[in-house]
Amino acid sequence: MHGAIDLGARQAAARKQQERRAQAGGAGTGAGAGAAGGPYVVDVTDETFNTEVVERSQSVPVLVDFWAEWCGPCKQLSPILEKLATEAAGKWILAKVDIDANPQLGAYMQQMGVRGIPFVAAVVGGQLLPFLNGAAPEPQVRQAIDQLFEALRKEGILPDVPEGEQPQGGAAGAPAVDPVYAEAEEAMQRGDIDGAKAAFEQILAQKPRDGQAKQGLALVELSQRVRSLDPDRTLREAGEKPGDVQAQISAADVEMVSGRIEDAFERLLGSVRRSAGDDRDAARKHLLSLFELLPPDDPRVSTARRGLQSALF
Repeated sequence: MHGAIDLGARQAAARKQQERRAQAGGAGTGAGAGAAGGPYVVDVTDETFNTEVVERSQSVPVLVDFWAEWCGPCKQLSPILEKLATEAAGKWILAKVDIDANPQLGAYMQQMGVRGIPFVAAVVGGQLLPFLNGAAPEPQVRQAIDQLFEALRKEGILPDVPEGEQPQGGAAGAPAVDPVYAEAEEAMQRGDIDGAKAAFEQILAQKPRDGQAKQGLALVELSQRVRSLDPDRTLREAGEKPGDVQAQISAADVEMVSGRIEDAFERLLGSVRRSAGDDRDAARKHLLSLFELLPPDDPRVSTARRGLQSALF
């Protein structure tokens, strides 16, 4: 695509910088970056851009939202992008960059010739493509994203779609979208959580290893669990009862919904370490179910899996 920028040089520079930091004592790894609005929306920093955006873009497209607290149009566009990322359920990831808090990325944006925000870039296979500059209504943003991915597929930039699956947007002449998938997505968009769950379960009954359906089912089950919870009360009770595994499980769900993914994982890891028997098994199984909400190669999942192995053995 015209205007695409190869991020390989930036990735190499970031790796060298990380190596120098490791040799100097490992300061400033940026490991605290978490999701901003759910499993498909992540906050990105100068330190985590390489992992969260460049490396991740090798397996899934990433849209990067450059914003700032003082930017009024950003506050109009960002919620739209977050909503569409959640609806896409892992077909693409939204990475949010606060340019005031991350001066290196802010400067990099200016080097690309961008002078104003909001600005959105698409990163696919390590290639950055300027995408949107300025706010727009939801229907226009949705259409622009569909057209972007359609154009990328025609250019052969997006990864090949596994046989039997239909990419988002649907290329001309491609097989029709599975009606059960369409039913699940439509149910999610209209807020029918129970209907979406039934549709995803129907898909998994026919294709038990369907990763997209597993991720969708995990998301709707999380929504079902938290819709009757009071977030503040749930977190307060978990703090008052650290040995109550069910209280910790509910609090972890609340943290996942609010985007505090690493906090949720660490909470359940703590329960696994402290408990035994059925309680320990319940915490372990719930942690594994939360992993289904994220892509398998998400670094937070890898870190938590290592923590779980350490806690168990």
